Amino acid sequence: MAPRPVSANRRAAFAAGIGIVFGALAFGGTPAATQAIETVAAKIGEVDDDIRRFCSNIADAARDRRYALQQAELEKLQQDIDKRIAALEEKRAEYQDWLTRRNDFLAKAEGNLVEIYSRMRPDAAAERLAEVNVELAAGILMKLQARQAGIILNEMDSKAAATLTGIMASAARRQDPT
Repeated sequence: MAPRPVSANRRAAFAAGIGIVFGALAFGGTPAATQAIETVAAKIGEVDDDIRRFCSNIADAARDRRYALQQAELEKLQQDIDKRIAALEEKRAEYQDWLTRRNDFLAKAEGNLVEIYSRMRPDAAAERLAEVNVELAAGILMKLQARQAGIILNEMDSKAAATLTGIMASAARRQDPT
């Protein structure tokens, strides 16, 4: 166990007591030395009593302050957790929106529309797909066989083909593009 720190009053009382004892012994007066030792011991006891009274008087206030500091720290941590939960919820909603858009995008090309474009000549299909909504065009191309889609993209303007290819690549990704 670590030694308790000695207060200045206690050290002063002890030093005074030692000085009186040595002075009494040096001059041969043992009754004075005994009386001085008892006085010093009484002073040290008074200082110890004062310290005990002070500590017992502030114990409740110190405990309350410690609890208040702990409560403030817990509230700060709770706010941080709430912020992180909100950020996660925002990301989840964003991902859900992305997934819904992707599914809607793929659903646009359902049915007979894909079959119609699969039966067209590649140059005519390329011309028509360049004029429709890019998402719809990319959805149709994704539903076609890879060889047919490649031929149609080859017949398209390079900018339009690059745009459609970018959309198709991002839709084919299994992960959130953000």
